[in-house]
Amino acid sequence: MINIFFWQKLKEKTAWVSIAASALSCFFSLIVLQSYSAGAGSYKLGQWLSILDVPIDLGVTIDGLSVMMLLVVTIVATLIKIYSVGYMHGDPRYSRYFAYISLFTASMLGLVLADNFLVMYIFWEGVGLCSYLLIAFWFEKPAASQAGLKAFVTTRVGDTGFLLGILLLFFTTKTLNFADLSSFTITGSEGVLTAAALLIFLGAVGKSAQFPLHVWLPDAMEGPTAVSALIHAATMVAAGVYLVARCFALFAAVPLSLEVVAVIGAISAVMAASIATVNNDIKRVLAYSTVSQLGLMMLGLGVGSLAAGTFHLMTHAFFKALLFLCAGSVIHAVHTQDIWKMGGLFSKMKTTAMTFVIGTLALAGVPPLAGFWSKDEILSHAYHHNIILFAAAAVTSLLTAFYMSRLIFVVLFGKPRSDLHAHESPKTMTVPLVILSVFAIFVGFLGSPLAGYAFQKFILGEALETAMQPDYFMMGVSTAISLLGIGLAYLIYLGGFKLPQGIIRAFKPIHQLLLNKYYIDEIYDAVFVKPTIKICGFFFGFDWKIVDGVVNGVAFSVQWIAGKLKLLQTGFVQNYILVQVLGIILLIIAVLKKLWLQF
Repeated sequence: MINIFFWQKLKEKTAWVSIAASALSCFFSLIVLQSYSAGAGSYKLGQWLSILDVPIDLGVTIDGLSVMMLLVVTIVATLIKIYSVGYMHGDPRYSRYFAYISLFTASMLGLVLADNFLVMYIFWEGVGLCSYLLIAFWFEKPAASQAGLKAFVTTRVGDTGFLLGILLLFFTTKTLNFADLSSFTITGSEGVLTAAALLIFLGAVGKSAQFPLHVWLPDAMEGPTAVSALIHAATMVAAGVYLVARCFALFAAVPLSLEVVAVIGAISAVMAASIATVNNDIKRVLAYSTVSQLGLMMLGLGVGSLAAGTFHLMTHAFFKALLFLCAGSVIHAVHTQDIWKMGGLFSKMKTTAMTFVIGTLALAGVPPLAGFWSKDEILSHAYHHNIILFAAAAVTSLLTAFYMSRLIFVVLFGKPRSDLHAHESPKTMTVPLVILSVFAIFVGFLGSPLAGYAFQKFILGEALETAMQPDYFMMGVSTAISLLGIGLAYLIYLGGFKLPQGIIRAFKPIHQLLLNKYYIDEIYDAVFVKPTIKICGFFFGFDWKIVDGVVNGVAFSVQWIAGKLKLLQTGFVQNYILVQVLGIILLIIAVLKKLWLQF
């Protein structure tokens, strides 16, 4: 609010107002963490309003899940804002940017703390609005404007499902509080539970860019890179996974809904990872990586492990923010997003390059970095739940290690492929990279055997199903998969290994399919967009030619008649006398004719 009302006076100081607010929020989050550890719970602030005689309370939820998200959102948002000081320097809408990004952060915090569906939905829509404003921030570019609109419209599909699910629960249970979900899952009918869970999941699919509503997220790369980092790490897309985790009691009560969550997550993970292997845009590679990793989180939740899904949500937030900010630093230096116009940047941008490698290894799941521990949890639970889902998770992990290694080998190593003179970014951009790289290395230990599975105990508390035991076999499998992906990328992109022409020809159709993103955008365009445009064109023509034609025709007719009658009103007395005389003559003729007929 300060930035909105006083931006003209503050100018570039708006950045530090925004940073101070986020840092203060981070401090308060640490206080909440300490309070929760001391046994604090949910707080009711009082009755807000009444709907159909049902009181709706205003309150906050303080549990392991919300506290974890508070810390993740505030830490990541603060670092991204510091980074933005250098990245957005000189932008004509500098103050507006920080106002938007602060509102974005506030909306996500409100969503996380909400204790009922109504408040969550309000902040849910706030997050969607801010994403539109920030994706289309450089709206003078047609691509950015279209990307913002695409994100807004696509997520509206999911939001409609979420709203219908909320209404179904409200009219069935007469409450919107999350705390009442547990009792309803015991007494509610299976049909209502299933319908509500699937409708709510549709909202999560839209926000977390899962198949088939994933198409908006890659195009969202048209916004500032710092915005991409915030959307992909701690706000927009994290909201969908958080929603499923928050309503986990509802999903767990209906096995079918959990299966749907797992299957959609598996499809999204494999599909997006495969597309990322052939993409040549540094930001879009990371965007498809986000879709894929969110799919893994959904898969983890779908196989019944709340801790595994949320653990990966936490670790992913740090190393994905790191990767996007590293990409922004590279783009800031070379002024291109095409990875084949880069190369040899390691020696020129050592801080960016080293942190980029750390983020890549974390995402690839190389031990002992953060991604290894959280990905291993998902693989382990999937293996014991369903072998097909495990295979999907394993393939996703292999592809992730491959395309991320491909990315850094092409961008950071080898010979420069252009005449651009790269330089290291300013301290405001590199310091957040170093801090995030520390999190990318160490935050995973919170959920490892070395820390006694502290994260899982923090999230589940008394609901911890069984005593956690290390799965050393799966750790070995996970490590082998990661090293295999890295090794393949090294052979192809640095080792000079040439595939036989026969294999290249055989894979060419698949390569073309991946380059065109499985033609999903084209299918949507043919099935939904073009028919909708034609239908709208028909109704526009009907409205313009028929409805407006009748109305305008009546008006024109009256106007024409009035114009003709106006000719009689000349203003000359002799004309009026002439008309009167003619009228009298006509009357006399009529009377004489009548008398003649009588005789």
